[in-house]
Amino acid sequence: MSLTSEERFAVVKFRIDKALRAYREAKGVLNLGYWETIANRLYYAAYNAVSALLIANGDIAQTHSGVIHIFGLHFITTGKFSSEDGRLYHKLFTMRQTGDYDDTYGLMEDDVRPFVEPTGEFIERVIQMTNALLDDNAD
Repeated sequence: MSLTSEERFAVVKFRIDKALRAYREAKGVLNLGYWETIANRLYYAAYNAVSALLIANGDIAQTHSGVIHIFGLHFITTGKFSSEDGRLYHKLFTMRQTGDYDDTYGLMEDDVRPFVEPTGEFIERVIQMTNALLDDNAD
């Protein structure tokens, strides 16, 4: 994907907005106890934030696994994000897969609730790094 700097900025902003919206959606249904829905929205909040980061960094991923891989390669192994961040992102992916596709196990509150606040904190760190990359590339 070859983007001008203006196009890159617009796509990154769109993905960040989607990430924040998905996170608000997850928090908005907490009291309803729709744990699969919450897991789905938490994952997509993180996915859109990380996708924005990768785009801001000039990286391209075609699949969800590709996003996880490139994030690990360029941001976890380099120490820009912690290994805990990598584990959180992978756990969100796994929970979403379970909630969306597993016919033998349903997610419960204890599976999902502990990840709500850490996901919000993770998204904020990703957005900060994304904005720093955009600022560096604007010079």
